[in-house]
Amino acid sequence: MSVILSSTLLLGGIGVAGAGLLYVVAKKFYVAEDPRIEEVEALLPGANCGGCGYNGCHDFATACCNATSLNGMNCPGAGPAAMEKIASIVGLVADVTVPKVAVLKCNGTHAARQAIVIYDGAASCALLSTVAAPGCRFGCLGQGDCVKVCRFGALKMDAETGLPVIDDEKCTACGECVTHCPRKIIELRNKGPRGLRVWVDCSSRDKGGVAMKLCKSACIGCGKCAKECPHGAIVVENNLAYIDFEKCRLCRKCVDVCPTHAIHTANFPKPKVKAETL
Repeated sequence: MSVILSSTLLLGGIGVAGAGLLYVVAKKFYVAEDPRIEEVEALLPGANCGGCGYNGCHDFATACCNATSLNGMNCPGAGPAAMEKIASIVGLVADVTVPKVAVLKCNGTHAARQAIVIYDGAASCALLSTVAAPGCRFGCLGQGDCVKVCRFGALKMDAETGLPVIDDEKCTACGECVTHCPRKIIELRNKGPRGLRVWVDCSSRDKGGVAMKLCKSACIGCGKCAKECPHGAIVVENNLAYIDFEKCRLCRKCVDVCPTHAIHTANFPKPKVKAETL
């Protein structure tokens, strides 16, 4: 018998013996998985985005089936209806959550901001943030890192403005874009009744004169919005106004007094134009 043949037979025998051993071990230590886990996982989006705080959809489904309460447990991608079904499967009560959506806190469009640095490297906000500061050091870098990490197709870059656009209907508030933005200018806010929202569309903490020199749409921290707000929903810190979405009553008085139009709204009906009388 040749050396090659004997070696082949030996290795083959070891492989068969090993497979047999693994089969016996698998049978002996087999643990049946809770059949409810598969049912729960089927109701999840399968994006493994981590928005629930667990390591993927299977991990979240397992946690739901092992839980004694669903308080604090929510899959933003699945939505309230799916969470109600999951609660029914595991025999618990679904946690009531307020729908949220991602908002971009920057309106530094190509038209509004001053381009100081021309970047010709790889399309990466994370990389650009370490090598250059094109204009406002608090503004969007425009390389689309948030778009790349969104597993729900809720973001796209606008070529005209150079800023990402967030689709309210597709956004699940998973938080991936928030985590991967090096400037930390994407925030998860309450979606609001009928999708109505008001927020400061700026993240600059430069003093008013410097901020305006770099971007015409910047918040200058003048405080007019805070004085005008009848609900105490606005604070100004480090030259930047912030609207507390828990306190905001959507009156929009702050929008009218902002001198730089840095406060933006979403989904409010456009005012009707009165017809001219002859």
